[in-house]
Amino acid sequence: MFSRSLANKHGCTIPLCQRVLFSTSPSRSAYKDTIPNLKIGAHTRVIFQGFTGRQATANAQESLAWGTQIVGGVTPGRDGMHPVLQELPVLPTVRAAMDQLKPDATGIYVAAHQAAAAIEEAIEAEIPLIVAVAEHIPVHDIMRVRFTPCSNLSLNPAFPLPTFAAGHVGIVAKSGTLSYETVASLTRAGLGQSLCIGMGGDIIAGTDFVDALTVFEHDADTHGIIIVGEVGGHAEEEAAEWIKEYRKRTSRPKPIAALVAGKLAKPGHVMGHSGAWAGRGENSAEQKYRILQDAGAVMVDHPAQFGQVMNELLISSTKARNPPPSAQRPNGRRSYHTAHRPRPTSPFPQQQRGLHFQSSQASDLILQHGISITRDATSEEESKACLVSVTIDRSGRGPCFLTCKPAPGGRNTSPIQAPEEYIKFPFDFREGPTPELLAQVLEHLPIDPTTSRTLTDARTLLLALHEIFTQYEGIAVEAKLAIAADTSALLVYAPRLTFDDAAFKSCGRHAALHAQRDVSPAAVDPSALAAEADGIVYVRLGPQDPADPEYTTYDIGTLVNGAGLAMNTVDALVLPRTARARRTSSTRAGRRPPRP
Repeated sequence: MFSRSLANKHGCTIPLCQRVLFSTSPSRSAYKDTIPNLKIGAHTRVIFQGFTGRQATANAQESLAWGTQIVGGVTPGRDGMHPVLQELPVLPTVRAAMDQLKPDATGIYVAAHQAAAAIEEAIEAEIPLIVAVAEHIPVHDIMRVRFTPCSNLSLNPAFPLPTFAAGHVGIVAKSGTLSYETVASLTRAGLGQSLCIGMGGDIIAGTDFVDALTVFEHDADTHGIIIVGEVGGHAEEEAAEWIKEYRKRTSRPKPIAALVAGKLAKPGHVMGHSGAWAGRGENSAEQKYRILQDAGAVMVDHPAQFGQVMNELLISSTKARNPPPSAQRPNGRRSYHTAHRPRPTSPFPQQQRGLHFQSSQASDLILQHGISITRDATSEEESKACLVSVTIDRSGRGPCFLTCKPAPGGRNTSPIQAPEEYIKFPFDFREGPTPELLAQVLEHLPIDPTTSRTLTDARTLLLALHEIFTQYEGIAVEAKLAIAADTSALLVYAPRLTFDDAAFKSCGRHAALHAQRDVSPAAVDPSALAAEADGIVYVRLGPQDPADPEYTTYDIGTLVNGAGLAMNTVDALVLPRTARARRTSSTRAGRRPPRP
């Protein structure tokens, strides 16, 4: 069967929603009404865009073998029959395919630089479900398209299909590799799957965990639910809130088990998936684990445990649909896990995704937009400083300003603020921040509102950060603000600029900017740089100083074909069942083996 997942190598599906701007129809249904489109099956009529390409042809052949109703496809400028699948028509436009073939879903098999336009064409044709399989679609292209609803179904011929079996367990996962490891565990335990939905591991997902959970709640074929999360974003926390409400509103809740990969993710590094990093104001994987557990999900540390755990949960739920209060577990907290070690911390939790500027490079670029970087704040001035950033609101699927709340007494004592200490100010990607929104942001900065010069300077800074974010396709564009004790002038310092490398690598945009990337050994691990040429993400773990007493205990290297499984493999090795387990020295995630 075909798969769905936005900007993710595992495929993507997008239920049609009212926020689409390209339709000629007079009205749109609400987004919540599109969620049932995720429930594909033998009835689903599917077309492929880029139909005559090699990958689309191969996936169509495998999907047909699995019984998927592939009814034709689209290749611009072509009108006739497929050269290999000669019984299937090829049409020149998606609108023509919609009119003639009446598809329920489309699989988009075009390169990343063409994906946004192909998605827009499918939206305009009002296809209920859209699947985009390209990797490395620039995140600003995704925000520009503005399709909120998207999901990816893990019933993908790229997965090891013999692991799948029909049954009654619904799975929603960020990671493709962890999803089929989960499926394999269930199948070995004699449990089949009702539906496997992958939201993907990108910065902006289409369909999220809550959308999938809503489908599972109302699906009569789903008796148990599994959530596979990972570091980055807020999807797991949103799922936890949904679980709490679900358990309140139903007397017979379906059992839910979950996993969160990336507990040992290295701070400041993207762990394979473009969204696998904890940004400012986001919880760690360990914190997500605890939040889901507190909500009532039964937690595991490795997907191989899901089969046994779900078997036990389904048996328990069948035997005791309404247990007496004395038999209920307090808070529903239960887990199958090993002893946990604390996640490593860093004073700079900013991700190392794409092109990263700080210090003089960032100062020079900001100066080009009319803002001079000042001296750093003194310790006293720093105590009342505030960070301001233009970044991506993953939950809102668009840009936002991000500031940290003033600490009690006006002191920010730690360089790392907890999620609740940050405030988001989302705004429309196309329209940009409104004067009203800028005023709201300014209210939360350490500025005296009666000092007009300082207020004007701060507003100018906000607009400059937004301009840089938009012009150069930023992931996070930030600086720190403080008030000079001697002059009451605005201090702007410690700038950090991170740009989306997919804009350059997939589309060739901003070549001059990306040519400034610092690839010196001081900035980039030479091993990581060499692996990058082969499409591999290499992260060196553990202490790097041979004199460190624990240096020799990190002696296992891992090479895993998938980011989620790579992270979870490290978790399993470094969070041992016994103290005798060894530790990983490095991890790699990629599609091809490293060069000799």
